[in-house]
Amino acid sequence: MFQAPQPATLPTLKKRAEFLAVAKGGRCARRAFVLQAAERDGPARIGYTVTKKVGNAVERNRIRRRLRAAVRATRRKARADVDYVLIGRRAALSQDFEALVRDLAHCLATTPTAPSDEPRRRHDRRGKDRRDQPFSAAKNRG
Repeated sequence: MFQAPQPATLPTLKKRAEFLAVAKGGRCARRAFVLQAAERDGPARIGYTVTKKVGNAVERNRIRRRLRAAVRATRRKARADVDYVLIGRRAALSQDFEALVRDLAHCLATTPTAPSDEPRRRHDRRGKDRRDQPFSAAKNRG
């Protein structure tokens, strides 16, 4: 019997609401990207985003293309019933492709689908941890 070939990459997220739903899940941060994951029914899907802070349109598209190629190389590691959002960082341009694929494969297999209980660390512009400071001191950095 004839079987349809496996798609070259994962189906993509298209709507803003889908991206926002995944943002409420777990995350795995690496030098070249942040991977967000959230459970849902159905096959694994992925969304790509690169903000304007990263660079101009040419650089953002190059980052997106590298990330898409890395997903094609690691699509078998993606868990079913999970949506992913891959947020590109500038380091995705300079990082060795094998290292990028290795990082992505690890994150696809291990990223939690629920947010962690501990608060995310916040840093001020000088790189210091502000978690232990009272809110007013963190707000009025001077």
